[in-house]
Amino acid sequence: MWEERIAEAWRRIDEYEPEAFRQLIDALAAELPEGSAEAAFERASAFDSTGHPDQAVPLYRRALAAGVGGERRRRATIQLASSLRNLGSPQESVALLEAELTRDSDGLDDAVRAVLALALTDLGREREAVSLLLGALAPHLPRYQRSMANYARLLVAKE
Repeated sequence: MWEERIAEAWRRIDEYEPEAFRQLIDALAAELPEGSAEAAFERASAFDSTGHPDQAVPLYRRALAAGVGGERRRRATIQLASSLRNLGSPQESVALLEAELTRDSDGLDDAVRAVLALALTDLGREREAVSLLLGALAPHLPRYQRSMANYARLLVAKE
């Protein structure tokens, strides 16, 4: 099954040189129909994961425009925002991720917040970034969840 083979390739990424890994993903993506949103996403991810966010960005945009669905849609948004931030566009990154926070919640919520915090820091909005991270971290703590959640709110409360 294609999904199993692509997942196996990603599990083994560290066994490949970057170019060889991109070629592997490209070959797997080529098995999908022309214009496939999933193929664009996988190719984008391969470029991104091997240090080429500039080549990943247009592919993430293509995947999203083509209607990539499920978890890949959210991952494409997170990864696009991260790449944009790395390429010097933190404002666009923040806009994408703030919109993403209004969508349905899932297991990637904290990843959205982590990348958003990085982008906020790039914009000089460190208090918001720390507040966001404390708010994301609080539910995972064995103790002090309520205190940390309150501190997170206080960091950005209007005085």
